[in-house]
Amino acid sequence: MKARKIPQRMCLGCQEMKPKKELIRVVRTPEGTIELDPTGKRNGRGAYICPQVDCFKAAVKGKRFQKALELELSPQVIEELERKLGGS
Repeated sequence: MKARKIPQRMCLGCQEMKPKKELIRVVRTPEGTIELDPTGKRNGRGAYICPQVDCFKAAVKGKRFQKALELELSPQVIEELERKLGGS
C-alpha cells in the first residue's frame, strides 16, 4: 500500500514547515473579513499559524499576516485573533 503524503504548511510566526493539521488557518473571506478557520476548508485566502501566542506575536510584528492575506489588519482584528488563539 502506498504511504499517504501529509500536507505541509509554513507557520507565519516561526517560519517552520509543519503538518497542516497542527496549524490554525486564518482566512480572509471573499467579503473581506478576517476569521479563524478551524475546519481549514472555508473559502478565501488563507494563512497558517502555530497555536502558540509567541508565533502569533512574531507574525504580527513582522507584518506577515498583512502580506499573506493581502489586507491591512486593524488593531481590533489583531486583538480578537489573539484572544481566540488563547493569548492574554
